[in-house]
Amino acid sequence: TISLGDVIKFSLSPSKTKDRLSTNVSGVPLDDKNLIIKALNLYRKKTGSSNFFWVHLDKKVPTGAGLGGGSSNAATALWAANQFNGSVATEKELQQWSSEIGSDIPFFFSHGAAYCTGRGEFVQDISHPLPSDIPMVLIKPKEACSTAEVYKRLRLDQTSNVDPLTLLEKISRNGISQDVCINDLEPPAFEVLPSLKRLKQRVTAAGRGQYDAVFMSGSGSTIVGVGSPDPPQFVYDDDDYREVFLSGKLQMQTSFTGKKMSGTKNLFQRLFVTPWKQHEPSSDSSIPG
Repeated sequence: TISLGDVIKFSLSPSKTKDRLSTNVSGVPLDDKNLIIKALNLYRKKTGSSNFFWVHLDKKVPTGAGLGGGSSNAATALWAANQFNGSVATEKELQQWSSEIGSDIPFFFSHGAAYCTGRGEFVQDISHPLPSDIPMVLIKPKEACSTAEVYKRLRLDQTSNVDPLTLLEKISRNGISQDVCINDLEPPAFEVLPSLKRLKQRVTAAGRGQYDAVFMSGSGSTIVGVGSPDPPQFVYDDDDYREVFLSGKLQMQTSFTGKKMSGTKNLFQRLFVTPWKQHEPSSDSSIPG
């Protein structure tokens, strides 16, 4: 996992009928189409809690990037609601419940590295195969990938037959390399968004000898270069690539605003990622999602 994350502020609402969600960007649904609201509704359904919330979402993860922004927000909302409710549910229960609203959400209750099977809802924690401070560059183009369209074009007979556990063993033993970074969603994503294939090719060519591996994250549309903290030169000159993130270490804290709620917790172990134009990460005492 990486620590590029939205920042979510929770406080108890006097309302007994609905949650209120606000955000700093346009185009994000604020009703029960949003995974944060879905998670809070799910928590009340499972526990019988009568708590409703004011939630502010400070969006930092690009949408349509394949970086799990919405899923990590949902996991954070479940965890935060549980804290406000006296932690009546275990994190294992929260993880199991979360699969009802999204297959990627259970992963965000892991220790930061996990082997996921089924639709993603079966999560097995594993030891971190890579150092937590390994340098990375993430490049998100202007265009987003539709996850539904990518999966619609996925041909199972053309997916890799390499055992993921074998790949993990190779990474743990020899480190990261191009041959172990297999994403079966790349071919269909490149059909949906041909410019994404060209971006990967440009990053690979520009970073030859610089990156140990270049691959697409999730169902797209972020391209990741691993092994160097330096972005390729062309991203400085091309306005199509304004969302570029560099990696570094972060110690993460969480806190809560509300009645009798304060404290800290390392919810997810991640790398810190900050936009390349910034020189220092900004601090915030809220819950990164």
